[in-house]
Amino acid sequence: MFRVWAIPLIPLLGFVYIGLLSRRLSRRAAAIVGCSTVALSFLVSLEGALQLLRGEEALTATFYTWASLGDTLVRLDYRLDALSGSMALIVSGVGFLIHLYSVGYMHGDRGFNRYFAFLNLFIFFMLTLVLSDNLLLTFVGWEGVGLCSYLLIGFWYEKSDPPPAAVKAFVVNRIGDFGFLTAMVLLLAQVGTLSISELLQSAPGAFEAWPVGALAVGLLLFLAATGKSAQVPLYVWLPDAMAGPTPVSALIHAATMVTAGVYLMARFRPILELQPQVLEVICAVGAVTALLAALIALAQRDIKRVLAYSTVSQLGYMFMGVAAGGGVAGMFHLTTHAFFKALLFLGAGSVIHAMGGEQDITKMGGLRSKTPITFWTCLVGALALAGLFPTAGFYSKDLILADVLHFGEWGRILFAMGVLTAGLTAFYTARWLMLIFFGEYRSPHHHPHESPAVMTVPLVLLAIFSFGAGWGEHAYAHFVGRVLEPPEGHVPGQVIAWASGAGIVGLLAGFLRYRSLVPGPGPAKGLARVSERKFWVDEIYDALIVRPYQFLSKVIASWVDGGLIDTALVNGSGALVRAAGRIVRPLQNGQIQVYTLAMMVGLVAALGWMLWS
Repeated sequence: MFRVWAIPLIPLLGFVYIGLLSRRLSRRAAAIVGCSTVALSFLVSLEGALQLLRGEEALTATFYTWASLGDTLVRLDYRLDALSGSMALIVSGVGFLIHLYSVGYMHGDRGFNRYFAFLNLFIFFMLTLVLSDNLLLTFVGWEGVGLCSYLLIGFWYEKSDPPPAAVKAFVVNRIGDFGFLTAMVLLLAQVGTLSISELLQSAPGAFEAWPVGALAVGLLLFLAATGKSAQVPLYVWLPDAMAGPTPVSALIHAATMVTAGVYLMARFRPILELQPQVLEVICAVGAVTALLAALIALAQRDIKRVLAYSTVSQLGYMFMGVAAGGGVAGMFHLTTHAFFKALLFLGAGSVIHAMGGEQDITKMGGLRSKTPITFWTCLVGALALAGLFPTAGFYSKDLILADVLHFGEWGRILFAMGVLTAGLTAFYTARWLMLIFFGEYRSPHHHPHESPAVMTVPLVLLAIFSFGAGWGEHAYAHFVGRVLEPPEGHVPGQVIAWASGAGIVGLLAGFLRYRSLVPGPGPAKGLARVSERKFWVDEIYDALIVRPYQFLSKVIASWVDGGLIDTALVNGSGALVRAAGRIVRPLQNGQIQVYTLAMMVGLVAALGWMLWS
């Protein structure tokens, strides 16, 4: 009998096994356990998806009753439906390929076993997040992926950059967690349950007389998604997350953490649409994020940072798709993006491996002939990112833009922003390709070589899906349309013309610009400088938030904690007791005549008071 809870449980068992035996387990054994458990989880997910295709509406399982909150039972419920099933396949399938790739990439690292234990834990928490049918259990998965991102971004803790990047990711996401917790409390108070399936059925009626509450819940859920999925203004943690190992970057960007917010919006769309203003805010923020991140990516030099800002931009597209349409377009783009972004990050890792750790794309060039498999697979991924026909990115991007075009009174403006973003995406993608793989080799300090088969095989498989996954657009829409509202009709020709035209123009401009031009070592100028400095957003945050917070912390630590609490209350109380003791101490000298005199004085004083009264 099929058990939904087996899907997340299997990677958890892998984590426990590798973690407990880490010091005695060989690297080969850790790699086998880590990869096989995720592969087995994928097979179980596939079995569940096949049962759904045979006609099952959903597969559910209750692990046990966790707690009782008044009349509300909090159960560890897992539910596999079309939406969570598609996510489980992405997480475990792409996650397996990243595990396999990691065997070669992390070969020789002293933390090899610890790394695979953390990867398995990451997959467990993400699967728990998407499969949970209880909001509190969803929050456990939500926090779990945050914990694992902290552990894996800061995996190389002995270096200078990873620990601050891990802390930044952890702290920024706490802002989103505030939104999640507050929304959960409001939903429990108004609807009286934490079961997601019951919430989606009962919330429209429960909030009918309280529209402000529906608005608050929708915006709070979006705040939670903004943190996890790196939208304006909480996107700043994601580019710094590149400090971790490259397969970790691929896992975070393609299959796990950053997709959690998009999934949350799609899952709770029946609640979000109770107030149309919520959907308008989500779509507008997504458009701004997509355009801003694309502008920043134009002049970045780090091979992974370009892709990181690209992820932020593509996540903006996903939010636009979830808000403007019924959710299918956004989730389909999440799926295709998982393939081509995992491919590009792992391709970047292959380049870094070939270059002996070098990550500056201005110091590369000419790798097309030195790393042919990496080049051809990255070319497929780059064309998919640019959204060119017939790659997967073409179908999902155009589906989103078709929904956006007819979304409310701002639809045309948001559509124009999406088209402009598509052109910029194609331009920086061409720049990325040209500086890495074309022209003359510019680094005499390394002798590039192709990566081993354990790294190139995942690249080839991801390239196949990046190329052909878009052809399954209608099948995907039909499958996920059981849960979400399917798109209406086909993509209009004008949308295809504008989007594809922008992509072609962007690619040609990038090719012509960088076929012989290499950014010099000096500082960039004009728009390139603004882009390279990331619009000074980090500096603005530092000036407006970080430094005032540090100053306030020092004031509290010095004046309130040190001056008021320690000096006045704690030390002052002790000093007062000591002073009182010094005054009273002479009376306690053991001389009976002194005690008798004190008694007489006391009696006289008492009698005097009584007579006076």
